[in-house]
Amino acid sequence: MRSRGYVTMLDPFQQLYGKRMGGLLFIPALMGEIFWSAAILSALGATLSVIVDININMSVVISALIAIFYTLVGGLYSVAYTDVVQLFCIFLGLWISVPFALSNPAVSDISVSAKQAIYQSPWLGKIENKDKWLWADNFCLLMLGGIPWQVYFQRVLSASSATYAQVLSFLAAFGCLVMAVPSVLIGAIGASTAWNQTSYGSLAPKDRDESDMILPIVLQHLCPPYISFFGLGAVSAAVMSSADSSILSASSMFARNIYQLAFRQSASDREIVWVMRITIFIFGALATSMALLTGSVYGLWYLSSDLVYVIIFPQLISVLFVKGTNTYGSVAGYIFGLLLRIGGGEPYLKLPPFIYYPGWVTVEKIHPLTGDVEYFVQQRFPFKSVSMVASFLANVSFSYMTKYLFESGILSHKYDFLGAVVSKREIMDKATLVSNHDNIILSEIAPVNPALGASLAGTFTNTEVLGDDEASSPEAFNNED
Repeated sequence: MRSRGYVTMLDPFQQLYGKRMGGLLFIPALMGEIFWSAAILSALGATLSVIVDININMSVVISALIAIFYTLVGGLYSVAYTDVVQLFCIFLGLWISVPFALSNPAVSDISVSAKQAIYQSPWLGKIENKDKWLWADNFCLLMLGGIPWQVYFQRVLSASSATYAQVLSFLAAFGCLVMAVPSVLIGAIGASTAWNQTSYGSLAPKDRDESDMILPIVLQHLCPPYISFFGLGAVSAAVMSSADSSILSASSMFARNIYQLAFRQSASDREIVWVMRITIFIFGALATSMALLTGSVYGLWYLSSDLVYVIIFPQLISVLFVKGTNTYGSVAGYIFGLLLRIGGGEPYLKLPPFIYYPGWVTVEKIHPLTGDVEYFVQQRFPFKSVSMVASFLANVSFSYMTKYLFESGILSHKYDFLGAVVSKREIMDKATLVSNHDNIILSEIAPVNPALGASLAGTFTNTEVLGDDEASSPEAFNNED
């Protein structure tokens, strides 16, 4: 994608499938970025409430305003440079807290407590046979579903070269492994602590249903106060580092792929910059409001990240590596993936399923403090990955089926209302008449009105796609309207 000169993740979709399909794919991408920002801002508020006696709402608003302000002023440059400082703060803050937590008298040897029950059950678990498909499903979701995010592509597509983009990606992968080590150690420390010997209380965090708060709890109750503030700085830096990137990603996709390419193709660079600034503020305010007002923000992010995996990932594979896919297939894949994923339900949002996949069970959950009983359906079938594969197969099969139906004459050309098959073939037939060579090149095609402003023409030069009849975009040629 870097070598083809794309600017955002949605560029190849709009180039091949048209601006309407690009707008549809913008929806789950936007939801993922906004809900992710809201979720981590909410986590920041919860962390601050544990470590320091500060108003949660005020801390979230101040952190969000700082991130929004420097993103507004500097764009990607400010986000990139502040990320370097924030990354250093995360690394330093977490690693400083680990030895202090390990040396606390209430903490047992984590290498022993990994397999033996000392104060709590062993922290090194195992995958039950009945849950193996569930784990495999979530593994694929995290691994493959983490690819089609604009927050990643805004970095690699702004790299100086395709080679540097690849190197950057592999270095980041290694960095993620290194940065995960202190988090794993802090989790192991929390599971190896006699909490009745600390200021936390007699019940362990997992018995209070506070396992997800283990980082601030360890910092507060197992580390000296000044170390807690180092850890708090690490958490705050991590949140602002992620929030600014996500908000910038959402605004850049809107400004380029929705505002510029769909509505204002003649917009100047200055106009696009101002649209981005306005949407940075709007999306930042939206994420902050959701973090403060919506109790189910984590459920919204889980669902939207699933939609990114189920809908956008197979579309990205199709548009880059599968010849012959078209807008009809893309729409079919979108619908198949959406229905199959939503049909499986989402317990975090209390969204009941209307598709019960094989192996589903009703799970009883008892709140450890209140004793309230809650029942929900757990899908042990890997329905997320199956939905993703079904979306991909629907895209490919419907693309080839519509191509065959229109080109063979079974369906009249007047029914090609998306202009994804017939219009493209007519243009290529026209090009054949004016060509004196066996291989048609783009410059030999009869001139048509440009699809994009002159300043953007270089961005959408994709010779691999536009020079191939199987994968050409009707949007790139059929612009007489």
